[in-house]
Amino acid sequence: MTSMNETEKGAADEPERARKVVVAHSIKAIGRETWDACANPHGSPARATSNPSSSGSAPAVESEHEAESVSENPESVCEGDTYNPLVSFDFLNSLEKSGCVGAQAGWLQHHLAVEDDDGTTVAVMPAYLKDNSFGEYIFDHGWADAYERAGGRYYPKIQSAVPFSPVPGRRILTAKDQDAEFETMVSAALALNDAARASSIHWTFCTRDEWDRFGEMGFLRRMDRQFHWYDRGYGDFDGFLDALASRKRKAIRKERREAIAESVSIECVTGSDITEEHWDAFFNFYMDTGARKWGRPYLNRDFFALIGESMANRVLLIMARRAGQLVAGALNFIGDQALYGRHWGCTEHHPFLHFEICYYQAIDWALQNGLKRVEAGHQGEHKLARGYEPVSIYSAHYIADPGLRHAVDDYLQRERAAVEEEIDVLGEYAPFRKG
Repeated sequence: MTSMNETEKGAADEPERARKVVVAHSIKAIGRETWDACANPHGSPARATSNPSSSGSAPAVESEHEAESVSENPESVCEGDTYNPLVSFDFLNSLEKSGCVGAQAGWLQHHLAVEDDDGTTVAVMPAYLKDNSFGEYIFDHGWADAYERAGGRYYPKIQSAVPFSPVPGRRILTAKDQDAEFETMVSAALALNDAARASSIHWTFCTRDEWDRFGEMGFLRRMDRQFHWYDRGYGDFDGFLDALASRKRKAIRKERREAIAESVSIECVTGSDITEEHWDAFFNFYMDTGARKWGRPYLNRDFFALIGESMANRVLLIMARRAGQLVAGALNFIGDQALYGRHWGCTEHHPFLHFEICYYQAIDWALQNGLKRVEAGHQGEHKLARGYEPVSIYSAHYIADPGLRHAVDDYLQRERAAVEEEIDVLGEYAPFRKG
């Protein structure tokens, strides 16, 4: 690890407080306890889970106040997660140990940690020095191409993100008050950018609060959209269906029937119930999907083995079986308030099975386990008809070259307006009953 010193001004009657910023080339150098104290300071790494088909205890029931708050402002629920498994030590360390990130993968770890004057780590930031723009989901290939055609050098760049995971969440991770360490960490990131001779810094899939703060500091801001499902006090899946327009309700019931019409059974497995059979089958599904969609799957079998060993209680596999064989499945991660759908694949095609496993079973499981929302990955307008609502997604960017920065800023202003208009239009097509 390398370090650089920062000084933070205290109040008028207080002395200046020394800060040491550490650049760690592996998350292991920071350590599980230290990282998770900043990444998930209020959450427990071991969440109690239950299988919807089991006869276990009933899930927690939200209060009326909680259900109402989701209805009024869904984005506030996303901002308030107490445990996000995608920024946990175990998830990021599994990417590193498996070799999915690293120099060979084009994601070279440069994580930042801010230490107080007594040596206590008070903030961390996942950061990678990149020589490409793959696996990010917020695309800047056009920026890179334009800059390099003009004679510039876009790579390396710095990416603050969860690799290969379009999951919103905090990027500047603090154990206590985020505002107290935000500027220190941003200054450290800018210093790292200069030291690495990088062209830019990209905080992708950050929270709305962070996005606003970055804007106040003069950074470029970008918007995109995803589709998330929210529990608005439905109680169970039938309660969710009752909130839909009649035609949409009938369509979903038909899709669910047809998905399992050919003697297909569904199983939801978590924790110690996940076996090597499940992981072997899911890895085959994942590789098949990757080969058909983008030709270069980013994750390897070792990664799935490592998350199975280190965070199985935060993993939900929804699998389909026919004639005794696993034929399709989806990988989800379990937060304290959200279910994060990440990957899907199959070796047999069955009509609507993708929707059943990735969307309907995820909703059902979330309802039975007291989760407030389901995030079903990036893109996908087809999710709208299945009860998933359009929401804004945020990223912030620093570009060192003034000419490129001006051009990108002009583009982003127009892009934000277009995204906001698209979200408004899509919202008009939501499947819920009117009035």
